[in-house]
Amino acid sequence: MSEQFLSHKASSSPGFVNTSTYRQDLIRAVSKYARPDYRKAFWQISNTFIPYLALWGLMIFSTLQGYPYWVTLLLTVPAAGLLVRIFIFFHDSCHSAFFPSRKANRILGYIAGIMVFTAYEDWQRTHITHHSASGNLDRRGAGDIWTMTVEEYLAASWLKRLAYRLFRNPLVLFGLIPVVLFLVVQRFPSLGAGKRERYGVVFTNIALAVLIVGMSLLLGFQNYLMIQLPILLLAACAGMWLFYVQHQYEDVYWAREQNWDMTDAGLKGSSYYKLPKVLQWTVGNIGLHHIHHLRANIPNYHLQRCHDEVPALQTVKPLTFRKSLKSLWLNLWDENRQILVSFRSIKKLNRLQKTT
Repeated sequence: MSEQFLSHKASSSPGFVNTSTYRQDLIRAVSKYARPDYRKAFWQISNTFIPYLALWGLMIFSTLQGYPYWVTLLLTVPAAGLLVRIFIFFHDSCHSAFFPSRKANRILGYIAGIMVFTAYEDWQRTHITHHSASGNLDRRGAGDIWTMTVEEYLAASWLKRLAYRLFRNPLVLFGLIPVVLFLVVQRFPSLGAGKRERYGVVFTNIALAVLIVGMSLLLGFQNYLMIQLPILLLAACAGMWLFYVQHQYEDVYWAREQNWDMTDAGLKGSSYYKLPKVLQWTVGNIGLHHIHHLRANIPNYHLQRCHDEVPALQTVKPLTFRKSLKSLWLNLWDENRQILVSFRSIKKLNRLQKTT
């Protein structure tokens, strides 16, 4: 079916047409963008890895020369932004979407994985599971943010409610959890990991140990931490926020297994996070997440063109930065109203339940 048909569907329908035919036509329309390009891939590596390593060189120089620590800290901010971008390349390689060659993607995945403290194959496995279950209420828990329904929360014990409230607290979710995730959790294979994934985690940990020892011998362990930790922490917190707003906003899509639709899970259950051009470049177009979940092997460097040239994709309402801040206080999925709601909004419901 032609893109003209998709344009007609997008303009004449109030929502998305949930048919296998429509999905096939939409997938066909975006498939031509799922072609990795060596030239574009190497250009991205050049304009990201080189500045990142140069910033590291400047931070090493400022540290060894005894410059005030605030000079180093200022440099960690752009370095953290570039590390987020490197993580997007790592993410693309996990979908075999960065290079045309599967081997080249794997090599990049291991190198970038060491830089972002994440084992390539183990993360790849859990992330692909996330794609297959995103928006499915009956398959929560695989590579997503812990989300309870209103009914589940009201029926939970006080201890589980407390744990959930602590988990969803912004200071914990975007401060503590990213640190624990990248420094501790990802040093171990995920539940259900196979032999290849476990070996990958061991290899990554050994490579990190060698890197840390080598940098400590060069700079001193304390100096190394004063550079590495701020970069990693800033990048991890920013990455957690991006992952959160990709699937946590008021009118997001969740459905039970029998009603779950993969097209809706991509187009309605993944945000179009519209950012200023500089930030969009920094995060490797990951804000166009609705397209990514529709066709995961489209390289990040083709996502914007795909959006601009396929009219059906433009029907997705952008999530602005200002509006995304509201997501901080949306914590529970209301199955009746089909929206995310806050803890405060269910207080009245909770009181009514106790009196009946």
